[in-house]
Amino acid sequence: MLSIIATPIGNLGDITLRALETFKIVNAIICEDTRVAGALLHHLNLPKKELISMHGYSSPEKLDAVIERLLQGEHMALVSDAGTPGISDPGFLLVSKARAAGVKIEAIPGPSAFLTALSASGLPINHFLYLGFLPLKKGRKTMIASFAEAEETIVFYESVHRIERTLIEIAEALKDQPERNIVVCRELTKLHEETISTTISELPETAKKMVKKGEFVVVIGPMDR
Repeated sequence: MLSIIATPIGNLGDITLRALETFKIVNAIICEDTRVAGALLHHLNLPKKELISMHGYSSPEKLDAVIERLLQGEHMALVSDAGTPGISDPGFLLVSKARAAGVKIEAIPGPSAFLTALSASGLPINHFLYLGFLPLKKGRKTMIASFAEAEETIVFYESVHRIERTLIEIAEALKDQPERNIVVCRELTKLHEETISTTISELPETAKKMVKKGEFVVVIGPMDR
């Protein structure tokens, strides 16, 4: 069996009881970074487990070896560095291949940064568009320009290195909608968590003043009709 386990995005208190029990019984844990997974087990006072690194650069042979172990009856857990596996990480490759091979799969739900940001944003979330990380080059300008016509709330992740540039690009693309709402969340569930509610007209100044540390989720409200 493959158990897909969501892990805390910051606050360790967000781990679920079901996740804790599953960690205790699996044969191995498949993770992006064995150091991060090992630290999580230590902080949660869980027993040590075999840790198998699986990331975007892992070889097809390594993936096949994990699938073979699952088919032989081993119980493995899949985790990302934080949050729900398969969302903006390579975990979906393993899940897809495991399902195709007939491996039994269970998902143990829990934290997700973009859902946490949406719920705290105060913006309409009955209909939203999740974009992961914006393109770095090809298609970036076109995608940001498309936000001007979006009728749903938009949510995406951004790195500390690009957050100011991205917010300024959004302000320029949506300058004809100055009162449109935007929420920027930083370090969700962590000690220095911050949620900034602003508008497109105020965004350039907000981008310059905001703390450039941690991980960011950006939520853009829908266009007013």
